[in-house]
Amino acid sequence: MAKLVMLFALCVLPALAVATRPMRTPFTVEGRVYCDNCRFSFESSAITYIAGATVRVECKDKSGVSLRYMKEGTTDSTGTYRIVVAEDHEDQICDAILVSSPQKSCSEATPGRDRARVILTGYNGIASNNRFANAMGFMRTEALSGCAQVFKQMQELDA
Repeated sequence: MAKLVMLFALCVLPALAVATRPMRTPFTVEGRVYCDNCRFSFESSAITYIAGATVRVECKDKSGVSLRYMKEGTTDSTGTYRIVVAEDHEDQICDAILVSSPQKSCSEATPGRDRARVILTGYNGIASNNRFANAMGFMRTEALSGCAQVFKQMQELDA
């Protein structure tokens, strides 16, 4: 009986301790939030980055139904957000999602640019714990003057 207790203490307890210990190095989800001043629905030379926008990282189970994790952050003066996520979300689907813009005239989330998928696991071969999300954007309620000129410049570059 004493050998069984000793075996349990030497094998099982260290495994439990490792399994319940939080990650040593957290993930950092980083991205930028912009205002699409011309309502192009994509990034152009007319965009401006939004300070004070709220972004949320959400992780759901594989079915995409049950919310497992959520954390919000705000953008700095350059429109960049950094959200620290302490847990590994290996079996979950995680997205950075636009929540709100402090600019009333630029607060409509751009369809298709309102979320960005992020992989939050250390079991995928990525050496860094920094995760970079695609830029996400809001659109102005009305396009600024000069947008036709920006569009024309883009067409000239395309030709």
